[in-house]
Amino acid sequence: MKSIFSIRKSKDENTFPSDFDKKLYKPVLKCSICTGEQVAGFKNLATGKFEEVMLIRNEKELASFKERYGISELGKEY
Repeated sequence: MKSIFSIRKSKDENTFPSDFDKKLYKPVLKCSICTGEQVAGFKNLATGKFEEVMLIRNEKELASFKERYGISELGKEY
């Protein structure tokens, strides 16, 4: 079975703009219940599609994601 988290882009391949439209996108931390793996990205509010930005392996990476996009609060989805 293929995990929804199995395909990864490197940080250099990320093309999501740092000045994203907050009316169109919501920052989200997708979390796997089974493995605990976390992926930070943005959910399109109109379509519900999740745009993966980076794998989060520790607090430092989470802080980096928040700083890059100017985010203070990040909702979790399972």
